[in-house]
Amino acid sequence: MGTVTRTVLFTDLADFTAAVSRSDREGLRRILSEHETLVAPIARRYRGRIVKNLGDSFLCLFDSATDAVRAGLEMQELVRGTEGTSMRVAMTTGDVEDIEGDAFGDAVNLAARILRKTPAGEVWFGVATHACMNAAEIPWEPVGRFRMKGIAGETNVFRAVPRDQCWLPEAVRLAAKRRRLVRIRRGERVPSRLAPDAVVLLEGFVPGSAEIEDVLGRLPVLDPASYVLSTYLLSPADRMAWLDTGRELVVGLPAAVDDALDDAIRQTSRGSGSDTIVIDVPMAADLEIAVAGLALPRVPLSEVVESYVYDLLDDGRWTNGSEAAVLRIEASQRGVTVKAFRPGVRMNGRSMKPGDVSGLEDGAVLQTIAGEHIFRALQGPYMGALFSESQMRLAVLEGQMAEIGREPKHPGLAFPDRRGHANIRWCAGPRAARARANAFTLDRALAGRRQAGVTLRDREVEVVSLHERCPTYRLRPHGNQLEQISNAMVVEFGDLLVAGTTVVRIRQPEQS
Repeated sequence: MGTVTRTVLFTDLADFTAAVSRSDREGLRRILSEHETLVAPIARRYRGRIVKNLGDSFLCLFDSATDAVRAGLEMQELVRGTEGTSMRVAMTTGDVEDIEGDAFGDAVNLAARILRKTPAGEVWFGVATHACMNAAEIPWEPVGRFRMKGIAGETNVFRAVPRDQCWLPEAVRLAAKRRRLVRIRRGERVPSRLAPDAVVLLEGFVPGSAEIEDVLGRLPVLDPASYVLSTYLLSPADRMAWLDTGRELVVGLPAAVDDALDDAIRQTSRGSGSDTIVIDVPMAADLEIAVAGLALPRVPLSEVVESYVYDLLDDGRWTNGSEAAVLRIEASQRGVTVKAFRPGVRMNGRSMKPGDVSGLEDGAVLQTIAGEHIFRALQGPYMGALFSESQMRLAVLEGQMAEIGREPKHPGLAFPDRRGHANIRWCAGPRAARARANAFTLDRALAGRRQAGVTLRDREVEVVSLHERCPTYRLRPHGNQLEQISNAMVVEFGDLLVAGTTVVRIRQPEQS
C-alpha cells in the first residue's frame, strides 16, 4: 500500500514501571485492561483505529486531526476520574504507511518523540496537527520548542486544554503571587487607576466585541502585555487579532482559572521559593560585585564557533536553550539579533509579536517580563553585551579579596552555569570537530574556574587577573572600549568586568 495522511495518536500510562513493581500479575492485568477499556471506546467514537497495543501504550490512527485531539481530551478528562491512573497523550499529523496492519513513517516517529516530552495528565500535539485541526473547536495553547532525537532543528509543540485544567502564563502567575493581578469580569466596574506593574485579567468578554473595546478604552494606559484575556474556545481570527496587539491569553474555563489562581496564591502563602538570589551578603559590607548581564563574544571564534544563541528565561537568567524562553539572542557575522517567543517583548517601546526577529543596535532597550535589558555594542573581542539588574551579588569587607569565575574560592561570585553546547553552530573543519567532541562551551573556553580577584583597600578597588589564558576586561559605565586586565588594575565603583560570557558590576553596597 501507499502512504496516506493520518493523525497518529499515542497514549501512555504514566509511572507504569513503578506500578508494575508494586503489582502482582492480576494487578498488572487489571491496569492494562482498564487502560484498554478507557482508550478503545473513545477512539472508535471519534472514528479512530487502534493499530497496536504496546502494553502500557496504544498507537491509534485518525482520519481527522480535530477528532484526534478531541479524543485525546476526552481520554484525559475520563482518566482523571479513575483513581490511581495517570496517562499522557501525544500526536502529530503526516503521511503514514500501512504495512500488514502496522503503521510506519516520520509522523509515527515524531508522535513517539512528542510523547516522551509530554507530562502526565496532558495532551500535546505537533505543528502539523495544529495546522490541520479546526482551531475554533479545540482549546489550545503553545507549550514551546523542543529538540527531538532524530529530528532536525526545533519542533514547535502545542497543548490541548482539558475542561478542568488551566496553565497560567508566567506574567499572570507572578502577578497573582505578588497581589498585582486585577480581575475584571464582564459587567463589573472598570477601575480608573491601576498600579504601573499591574496585570489585568479580562474574564467573560467576547474578543473583538464593542464591550471589550469599551473596557480597554476606559482602562489606564499600560504595556499591552499587561492585558490578558481569559477564554476557552477562540476562533483563529479572534486569537490573532488579540495577540497581534502584544496582549496575552489564559486558556481555561472559569472554574479551572479560579483554581489555578488560588493555587498560585497558596504557594505564596506557604512561602515556597524566592524570586531573589542573594549570595553570601555580610551584615555590613564595603564593596559589592553583581552579575550585570550577558557578554557576546565576537564570531567566528578560533575556527570553532560560527554563531551561537542564548535564551532568556522568565526569571532573567540566560541559558543555552529552553523550550519556555521569553526571547532568543543570536550572534553571528551579520550582527546580533533578537527573536521574540512570547507576548510582552518590546524593543525601544515597539511591541514584538512571537516569531518577530529584529537586529540589535547600540543602545537598544528590550523590555520583557524578565525585566529591562540594554544592548551596548562593544569594540574588540566582544560584539556587545546585554545589561540588566540582577540579584546575584556578593558583598565583601574592606581588605577581603572576592574572586569571580566558574568555581571561585570563598568568598566568591560564581558565574552563571550554562552547560552544554546545543546553542552553538560550529565552523567547518577538524578544529571545531575536536572542540565539539571535547564538550566545548563558550563559558568553559573563555572563563576560568578562578578568573579574577577584586579587593577594596583604602577606598581603592583593585582587580587582579587570576587566569593565565582567559582574559578579564574592564569596561567603563558608558564606554564601548574594553581594557584587558593584564596583572592588576585600579578600577572605580560603577565599572564593569567582562569575562567569558558574563558581565560583573563593581558597586557600592545598597544602603538599607
